[in-house]
Amino acid sequence: MGCEFSRLCSCCCCCIMEPNGVIAKSHDVEKEEADEASDLPSFHEFSIEQLKMATSGFAVENIVSEHGEKAPNVVYKGKLQNQRQVAIKRFNRSAWPDSRQFLDEARAVGQLRNPRLTNLLGCCCEGDERLLVAEFMPHETLAKHLFHWETQPMKWAMRLRVALYLAEALEYCTSKGRALYHDLNAYRIVFDDDANPRLSCFGLMKNSRDGKSYSTNLAFTPPEYLRTGRVTPESVMYSFGTLLLDLLSGKHIPPSHALDLIRDRNLEMLTDSCLEGQFSNDEGTELVRLASRCLQYEPRERPNPKSLVSALVPLQKETEPSHVLMGIPQGGGGAMPLTPLGEACLRMDLTAIHEILENLAYKDDEGATAELSFHMWTNQMQDTLNSKKKGDVAFRHKEFKTAIDYYTQFIDVGTMISPTVYARRSLSYLMSDMPDEALNDAIQTQVISPIWHIASYLQAAALFALKRENEAQIALKEASVLEEKKNIT
Repeated sequence: MGCEFSRLCSCCCCCIMEPNGVIAKSHDVEKEEADEASDLPSFHEFSIEQLKMATSGFAVENIVSEHGEKAPNVVYKGKLQNQRQVAIKRFNRSAWPDSRQFLDEARAVGQLRNPRLTNLLGCCCEGDERLLVAEFMPHETLAKHLFHWETQPMKWAMRLRVALYLAEALEYCTSKGRALYHDLNAYRIVFDDDANPRLSCFGLMKNSRDGKSYSTNLAFTPPEYLRTGRVTPESVMYSFGTLLLDLLSGKHIPPSHALDLIRDRNLEMLTDSCLEGQFSNDEGTELVRLASRCLQYEPRERPNPKSLVSALVPLQKETEPSHVLMGIPQGGGGAMPLTPLGEACLRMDLTAIHEILENLAYKDDEGATAELSFHMWTNQMQDTLNSKKKGDVAFRHKEFKTAIDYYTQFIDVGTMISPTVYARRSLSYLMSDMPDEALNDAIQTQVISPIWHIASYLQAAALFALKRENEAQIALKEASVLEEKKNIT
C-alpha cells in the first residue's frame, strides 16, 4: 500500500501523509504551484479596445458560455496580442455599479495563482463596462462530460480525481482568505490542455448588484442561504456535496432525494449505471459518506476543505494521466498534420503563400461582391474599386509596395470592408520586410472574420518573421484547427 501510495502522489501531484497523520503538500505540488506562478503574467488592467480586439469585437462566434447570448454575463474565447488564449467574462451593465468595489475584488482574486484554478489574468473597468480575463480551458465543463457526454462516460477514477482537485482548489483559496465561492456547480469546473479539472476563478467574485450567489434551482441551494441570503464557507461545503452527488450519479439529483436514497441504503439507485464494475464498495461508501457530511442541515456539522482533501487522497488509486482517462489527446489535440498553407508558413515560404492567396481570390469575402456591385453607381465607389483592382494587379505581379499603396487607399475610404484585402496587404508587408505591419493587418483580418483560418496563418508567418517562435506555433496550431473545421463543414 505504501509503495502504491507514493506512486500515486508522484503521478497526481497530490499530497503526502506525515508521521503525525497530517496531510501535507508533496514537493511535486509545491513545484507545480511555483511553475504555475512563474508561467503566468501578473494581473493586468486591460482597455476595452484591447478586449474588443481579442474577441473580434465580441463576435458571436467567440461565445463559449453554456447559454450563449442569453446568459446574463457572457463568456467569450479571446486571443491577446501575445497569442495567449483567454476566457473573457463580460458582465451585464447593471452588474457592479461600484467600479472601486469591482477593481478591489478583481485585484484580490488576481493575486491567486494555483494549478487547480483557472487563474485570473486581468480585468477591464471602463465606463459601464466590467470584464474579467482568465486562462482559457479548451476541454469544456464538468457538466458537459458528466451529463451530456458523447463518446464515453467519465470513468470512476477520473471522477475521484475531479473531487480531489476541486477540494484542493477550495483548500488553497481558503488558505489565501478567499473561502467564499459563489454558485459552485458542475459548470464552474473546466478542463485544461492536459484534461486536468480546474475550478473557475469567476465564482470567487459575486456576479450581480443584488448579491445573488446561487443561480441554480432552489432544491440545490444551501438551506441557510434560503434563510439568510448570505454565503458562508459552510455553504460552499454544501455545494461541494451536491457535486459529489453529480459525480456519483452522473445526474443532477436534488440533495433531499439523494439523502432519502442514502438513508434507505438504496445506493444502487444513486450510482451511475455506467460505472458498474469500476469501483469497490468501500470506495463508493466513502464517497457517499463524504457527500452526506457535506449536506448536513446544520452548517457547523459539515467538513472543511482540508479534511475533504485528507479523505479523498487515499481513494486515488489510478496513476494514468487525466487526458488518458478522459480519452482526450494531450495538449488540446496534439500535433495536427499541416496543410500546404501551414507548411508554407512554417518554412516561411512567402512565395508559396502568395500563390495560395492569389488562387483563393475573394472566395471567402462573404457578401463583399454584392456590396461592391451595389456601390458601383457612385463615382467615389468607382474610384475605391479601381484602387482595389490596381492593388490586385500589383499583387498578382508581385509588385508588393505598389499593392500596399493601392490597398491602403481602398481601406482608408472605409466604406467597404474586405478581409481578403487586409490579408493581401499583410502578405505584401511581409514581402517588403515589414513584419510588424504584417502582424497588425493579420490581426485586423481576424477581427473582421473571426473564424477565417487565413488570418491565423498570416499571424503565424508574421510572428515567425519577428522571431516570436512560441507565439507563432500557437497561431499555426489555431490556424490548422480552424482550417480543419472549415473543411469538415
